[in-house]
Amino acid sequence: MTQYRISDAASLLGVSDDTVRRWIESENVPVALDGSGRQVVAGDILAAHAVALASAPDDPSTVGRSARNRFVGIVTNVITDTVMAQVEIQAGPHRVVSLLSSEAVRELDLQIGSLAVAVVKATNVIVETPR
Repeated sequence: MTQYRISDAASLLGVSDDTVRRWIESENVPVALDGSGRQVVAGDILAAHAVALASAPDDPSTVGRSARNRFVGIVTNVITDTVMAQVEIQAGPHRVVSLLSSEAVRELDLQIGSLAVAVVKATNVIVETPR
């Protein structure tokens, strides 16, 4: 089973090493010792904690849709030309970039600071590992 050192666990969860140590001290995250005597967190425990921490804002839209990947966030950049536009949304720790028509940007009144939901439905999702 994969194990993560405290610093690696903190990096993956986007928190400080001290935060992970506090979770360990409060027994919210169980640890073990590796072969060198260092504290490590089991991969499945870290994954469960990551899911528990993930709390996206509620999706303000009331539209039914088949796409399950929704990223609620704030528009941080809009670049438009005559035909196409690039819109960047910061959704928690995720930066989502969308290319859409300039007409759609105008119709949705997308501008820096707007609340937006990036809805992703992909037929191809690439998964990589560091090996």
